[in-house]
Amino acid sequence: MKILITGVSGLLGVNLAQEAMIENEVIGVDRGKLTSAPYNILKLDLLNPGAVDSALDSARPNWLINCAALADLDACENTPYLARLMNTELPAQLAKACKTRGILFAHISTDAVFDGQKEGFYTEEDIPIPLGVYSQTKLAGEQAVLAENQNAIVARVNFYGWSLSGKRSLAEFFHHNLTHNKSMSGFTDVIFCPMLVNDTARTLLKMLKNELEGLYHLVGPQAMSKYQFGVEIARKFSLKESEVSPKSILSSNLTARRSHNLWLSVNKLSTDLGESLPEFSTGLNEFFTQYQQGYPQKIRGYQL
Repeated sequence: MKILITGVSGLLGVNLAQEAMIENEVIGVDRGKLTSAPYNILKLDLLNPGAVDSALDSARPNWLINCAALADLDACENTPYLARLMNTELPAQLAKACKTRGILFAHISTDAVFDGQKEGFYTEEDIPIPLGVYSQTKLAGEQAVLAENQNAIVARVNFYGWSLSGKRSLAEFFHHNLTHNKSMSGFTDVIFCPMLVNDTARTLLKMLKNELEGLYHLVGPQAMSKYQFGVEIARKFSLKESEVSPKSILSSNLTARRSHNLWLSVNKLSTDLGESLPEFSTGLNEFFTQYQQGYPQKIRGYQL
């Protein structure tokens, strides 16, 4: 298959391209960060007039996976117009253009569309209540995509992994600070379902191969607090878990509001794929092995 990946220099994009290129032809859309990637790059700003049509007509892919987004929560609060362009209007354009051309389309959304007030887990049937500009524009993007293209996949995700900058994921944040003997705090009252980004990528490819469509929760099957996640990172890398201190998000000074509970059920996706999603321990083991084998340096070399 020929796969076009937008936002290919992001945390998901670069790891997705790495997984997809094993069995497929990959073309990435990037504004210029990647100069030495082992796959073709279209240097485009998709917000420019005509850029979406130009990218699709040039690449002529079988599948398109949209990883492009404004994902910095505080940046979204400060620039809501840009957040709407990136998170709502662009996905709608891509969905429509793919439908017109018969291209299978997958759009990446977020677990943050929920306000976190529910007891227990959220399913795809639960009504989202977004708290801030980021989650509001991402939810609007979901709705716009499915309105334009009913055959599209919309995947709500939460992932961690190695990035081009080394600063894009919570796991990197914990690892970097703990390896430099810097104490860290982790929220005890924020629950989420982290998945190794490579597992996210491989599952996305399976979803497209199986021609799934509609809304899915694509997160890890195990819920935990941000504090527990930090402790697990410390343990795996033989760092001082005592340097990770518990903290309440209520005492933080973050600009954008965060949800306390983002425990998402993955039953629908595992049922439709006919297999269980990868366990947290499996992903963490791979994350550690990647570090040992120089994977972070390998993908960062794509910028040279």
